[in-house]
Amino acid sequence: MTATTATTGQPTPTPDPQAARMIDPRGHRFGAALSVVILGAGLLLNAPIVVPFLAIALGISAFFGTRYSILGRAWPIVRKTFRIAPPSELEHELPPRFAQVLGFIGLTFATVLFLLGFATVGWVVAAAVGALQAVLAATGYCLGCRLYFLKWWVPAQFQKLTRRTTLA
Repeated sequence: MTATTATTGQPTPTPDPQAARMIDPRGHRFGAALSVVILGAGLLLNAPIVVPFLAIALGISAFFGTRYSILGRAWPIVRKTFRIAPPSELEHELPPRFAQVLGFIGLTFATVLFLLGFATVGWVVAAAVGALQAVLAATGYCLGCRLYFLKWWVPAQFQKLTRRTTLA
């Protein structure tokens, strides 16, 4: 079974259909844009507290399912308010969740750096995550999603984990 990706339109192997659901890829992009705005504000205001907040937000969505995404909760409201049409294509949930795990790891590492007193390095790591999210928000290209489709051990283990942690 294959699905098409919103970014390339090319057929890609579909992950286990029992492990996840299909989502509106624009919601994923909206959440990334919101995250970039929050990180940018945190950087400008020198408020590193936003970094662990975003790490938790990504972690919840990554481990329990995108329907629990704090950053993506506003997308259905925005779509309804502005009468945006339903998506032309849906995207499988697992690649974005995998990308969110990578963002969670990066922002958790940045949080640890802040706690250890390495604020500048913490902001650099957080900014790297933010840059990848900005690319996703602006272009729809998701590096973490692409990494999910590489033939390596980590995505297979992630897929097994999602079967255990996804909430209905």
